[in-house]
Amino acid sequence: MDFFFEDLPSTSQSTPKRGHEESQLTEDSDSSRGKSSSVSMTEGQEQHTSSSIDDISRRVQELVEKINDSRTGDQKVLDSFQEKSVKKVTEMCQQMKEHMYTVYEENSTEMQVKLQELSEVLESCTKLNSELIEANGALASLRGGLAISQTPEP
Repeated sequence: MDFFFEDLPSTSQSTPKRGHEESQLTEDSDSSRGKSSSVSMTEGQEQHTSSSIDDISRRVQELVEKINDSRTGDQKVLDSFQEKSVKKVTEMCQQMKEHMYTVYEENSTEMQVKLQELSEVLESCTKLNSELIEANGALASLRGGLAISQTPEP
């Protein structure tokens, strides 16, 4: 972005240098040279003003370049931060997955043990149920036998 201030009026004031004071005094005393000297003095001021504007324009351009360089540096820092953050997040996700799979493995082992115990308990319950059914049948037969023997014979 280029900024130029050549078309703007000058707001700076210059103090005349030592050589200019003497020429101004001689110009005042010499009336015939008065008009031509004031014209050359105006041209000198215009050149000084123009060089001041050029100097300001150059400094502004340098500042803009510094700002742009700083922005480029900021962008590089941000890109680097983003890259490192993505890398770190990816590493953390991988660690979490590994931990999750470890927990799954431990839980699977524990569930397998519990399922085996449950299977043994259910098998035992099935055996007990069969024994109860047998015992119930035996008691029913016994009761039936007792009922027959207790009936009076005519």
